[in-house]
Amino acid sequence: MSQTTQTQSLTLVQAVRDGLYGEMERDEDVLVMGEDVGENGGVFRATQGLIEEFGGDRVIDTPLAESGIVGTAIGMAAYGLRPVAEIQFLGFMYPAFDQMVSHAARLRTRSRGAYTAPMVVRAPYGGGIRAPEHHSESTEAFFAHQPGLKVVIPSTPHDTKGLLASAIRDPDPVVFLEPKLIYRAFREDVPEDTYTVPLGEAAVRREGSDVSVFTWGAMTRPTIEAAEELTEEGIDAEVIDLRTLSPLDEETIVESFKKTGRAVVVHEAPKSGGLAGEITTTIQEEVLLYQEAPVKRVTGFDVPFPLYALEDYYLPEAARIKDGIRETVEF
Repeated sequence: MSQTTQTQSLTLVQAVRDGLYGEMERDEDVLVMGEDVGENGGVFRATQGLIEEFGGDRVIDTPLAESGIVGTAIGMAAYGLRPVAEIQFLGFMYPAFDQMVSHAARLRTRSRGAYTAPMVVRAPYGGGIRAPEHHSESTEAFFAHQPGLKVVIPSTPHDTKGLLASAIRDPDPVVFLEPKLIYRAFREDVPEDTYTVPLGEAAVRREGSDVSVFTWGAMTRPTIEAAEELTEEGIDAEVIDLRTLSPLDEETIVESFKKTGRAVVVHEAPKSGGLAGEITTTIQEEVLLYQEAPVKRVTGFDVPFPLYALEDYYLPEAARIKDGIRETVEF
């Protein structure tokens, strides 16, 4: 008689909390640290209730010092623990940038494999919630550029829990960015038991034959919306949610492009230096002879993230994504 997996309806931020709880229960070496993660449960309540369950030795409220948080986590990881460090917003991570790229990312090679840094640095990222300056950045390309760091961005509650478990169990440092625009935007059935979603594997969210659309994070939902609406115009778009930006799932990118011969990349980060350029170059290098049109980028703009009045104009939304897809298909 087969067993039925019990599920629960969770938002994305609840899936973060559930993923942390499951891994802390499974492995006593896993701990959580960061500003206000204990008594207050984190700025978005992603760690709510963990201190009552696991105590102050494993849920550690830290000073307001991002470099110190990540530096301490590196030391813990090097000596056998599996810390999950929370930075309240991606825009606050820059004081810890040196610790991440100069130490966490290099520990394995620097020590010739004697030490690794099995640690996760979590941060909410992205715009759309009317936040003040430094709260809405989408600078994932900074970290994907650094060898030795893995970069993961989920777009659904199910993937969030599974990807977070994989990140915590990984032997190397992982930057885990959570799109706060969709923290509580929708619910999804998530297994109650612990499970993993592999790092480095994209997900085909919608099959299509006319154009491949690559995206991640909060941009996945408007991209799927745009693709669905374009079916009324006879355009069949395939939507790929990359999920992991480093390592990039080049195989899925290449196979999708072979099928369609056209591509659009959607991300909310600024266009210049964004990961759309890396994806475009991968297509040029690997499947140029299949190409039927220039690769289109639908992105944020090359300006500092704007405040409230202009926020909706900055972020790619379904109408702008549809325009990009149409332009590519009609080339």
